[in-house]
Amino acid sequence: MLQDIAVAKADGSYSRLARQLASAHLLILDDWGLAPMSTPEGRELLDILDDRTSNHSTCVASQLPIEAWYGTFADPTVADAVLDRLVHNAHKLLLKGGSMRKLRNGLPQAEKTVK
Repeated sequence: MLQDIAVAKADGSYSRLARQLASAHLLILDDWGLAPMSTPEGRELLDILDDRTSNHSTCVASQLPIEAWYGTFADPTVADAVLDRLVHNAHKLLLKGGSMRKLRNGLPQAEKTVK
C-alpha cells in the first residue's frame, strides 16, 4: 500500500487513491511491522487512518505483539498518532500456538539454531 501511495504521488493519481483507501469498508494491513516504517511512510499511513477513523474498519494482522509496534516507526510522534487510531476502541485477538502453515505441512514448530 505504501508503495502504491508513493507511485500515486509521482503520477498524480494520489487524491483518487487516498479517497479509495479512506472509503473502503475494510482495510486490511497484513504482516504489520515486518519492516521499519520511515517517517514519510508513517505520515502517509496516519493520513489514511485519520480519514478512516470512526467511519470504516481497519484490520491489522501481525506476528509482533502490540507492545512492539511502536518500535517499528522512525518517528515516535507519528507512532503515537498512528497507534492511537489503530488501538483505540480496537478488538484485539491474541492468538497462541504454533504456525498453522507449519502444522499443515508437517514442518517443525520451533526452528533450532546451529552453532
